[in-house]
Amino acid sequence: MPPDATVAPPTPERPARPGLVLAMLLAVYVFNFVDRQILSILAGPIQAELALDDAQMGLLGGLAFALLYSTLGVPLAWLADRTSRSWVITGSLALWSLFTALCGLAGGFWQIFLARLGVGIGEAGGVAPSYAVIADHYPSERRAFALSVYSLGIPLGSATGVLAGGYIAATVDWRTAFLVVGGAGLLLAPLFKLVVRDQPRADRAAGESPAFAAVAAALARKPSFWLLAFGAAACSMLGYGIAFWLPSLLQRSFALSLIETAWFIGAILLIGGTTGMLLGGRIADRLGRTQRGWFAWLPALAFVIAAPLFAAGIYSSSAGLAFVLFLVPQALAYVWLGPVLSAVQHLVPAASRATASACFLLINNLIGLGGGIYALGALSRALAPLYGSESLRYSMLYGLTLYLVSAALLFLAGRKLPADWVEDAAA
Repeated sequence: MPPDATVAPPTPERPARPGLVLAMLLAVYVFNFVDRQILSILAGPIQAELALDDAQMGLLGGLAFALLYSTLGVPLAWLADRTSRSWVITGSLALWSLFTALCGLAGGFWQIFLARLGVGIGEAGGVAPSYAVIADHYPSERRAFALSVYSLGIPLGSATGVLAGGYIAATVDWRTAFLVVGGAGLLLAPLFKLVVRDQPRADRAAGESPAFAAVAAALARKPSFWLLAFGAAACSMLGYGIAFWLPSLLQRSFALSLIETAWFIGAILLIGGTTGMLLGGRIADRLGRTQRGWFAWLPALAFVIAAPLFAAGIYSSSAGLAFVLFLVPQALAYVWLGPVLSAVQHLVPAASRATASACFLLINNLIGLGGGIYALGALSRALAPLYGSESLRYSMLYGLTLYLVSAALLFLAGRKLPADWVEDAAA
């Protein structure tokens, strides 16, 4: 009889059902984008009360936010891999919700600036560990679709932030809007931790802890990681740029009112965005079973089709026709999320998934979020002497070349993925 035969092994806690875990992660991600996007709809009343100019408002949600959000995501994901992913997500949700509420108490620029930095710091710890938790709960053949469902937090959170923030600000004031959404996030945090618990992992049981340098070195040796990261960054530059500048285009070139613009954007986000995400994940899971390259080739194909459709919508003269033309490419623009995020999860062993995701997001967000909005705006200013008030339209048209760049990089990534792929360890 083995010496430890009389010692009963600890009984692991029964994990929550994957569907429930995914629903809780989606709820947190919705709050992530509510708290991130609410500033845009509240900009007017904030500027009026605090006497802020456009440059100051740009600082509150621009590159400074992207720098902290992107760079701090790496050490927080590394911490999540070494300790508890669910605790890091819970703490991050509580932190960014607290700072969102503090925005409602700001009395001047520097106070709200520091509060927005706090929101960025908190949000940095939410996404990459969530990717890893999903990978822990869903097998490889269902992972892309699960990550697509999680990514629905982007259109749902963006729409909710604009609608809820605008309604509360219109009926009460902008400070109450921040307090309400921040307080709701604080209430969600303990419920999330109660439901979502870390899955038992062999690496943790054996006392293994992934070193960040080792994870980074492993990724650096894989061509598919760089091609996926820069391919995603290229499409994100255009995605963030269009999301920011499309309202201005609709009002300048299509003469839509503010309310008409909100309905236009909300509809293409909710209809096109959700459809593209879910279909992208489902199709990639099916095609990727036999050929791993499809996790990159499917998004590449989507971008090639989306570019001319977006161009037709941007160049059209009718708002109704533009809506129809935007709807399909908006769906295609979101196809990449589930497949590419799933592929990144398979470039490293399970113990390093959050860290690998954070490295991917560092590149994607610094280039995409940090540079996309500025690039289209700067190009529009440069084209103004040639195109006048239509310069923004042509800036977006020229920007569509980024989709072709992304498609080329992702096509190459698909050729490298089979060799770089790390299969899930046997249970």
